[in-house]
Amino acid sequence: MIVAGFGFSTRATLASLRSALAATGGRAEALATLADKALALAPLATELGLPVIAVTGPLPETLTQSDHSQAARGTGSVAEACALDAAGPGAYLLGPRVVSDDRLATCALAQGDKT
Repeated sequence: MIVAGFGFSTRATLASLRSALAATGGRAEALATLADKALALAPLATELGLPVIAVTGPLPETLTQSDHSQAARGTGSVAEACALDAAGPGAYLLGPRVVSDDRLATCALAQGDKT
């Protein structure tokens, strides 16, 4: 399964999330973000007909290392960590996280065996 993980500001809009996903250039089978932000992904998930996976607990190591993300959420990239966690054990990133045009959202794709 390919999972699109998201990290985003409270100021992010549906357009922000769309832009971040489009910037990955890929197709997702599910969307994922931290549990406390999962409801904010519902409009995009509904639009795309995809499930939302709410990520909790210890986050995996990430390729990208953002000081801001590390300080705020304890991970170098919320998008990468959520994609990896939601895709399951042995998942791998299809590339580093990308940023929306308005810089309010990030997205990363991970491939895993979780179904």
